Amino acid sequence: MPPTTRTVRIGSAHGLHARPAKLFAQAAKDSGIPVTISKDAGAPVNAASILGVIALGIEQGDYVTLTTEGEGAENTLDLLSDLLSTDHDAEA
Repeated sequence: MPPTTRTVRIGSAHGLHARPAKLFAQAAKDSGIPVTISKDAGAPVNAASILGVIALGIEQGDYVTLTTEGEGAENTLDLLSDLLSTDHDAEA
């Protein structure tokens, strides 16, 4: 089964700084399947690693690519895509 990918536009007004990055990384970890995230043509990093996610320097409006495979891949990408496209800074 080939990997499942999804491209998502970042919604948080201040990008993936500590709080939204933590929410995203925790959700990726909780999914139970390996997920990677990459920005532009950059190397993918483990989406469950908050430091890896923050190190990508993702800003509002950037596009990222999520990749995973296995059972539950589509549901996991749906959940993670929703997290990334939501403006978590508006809720603060």
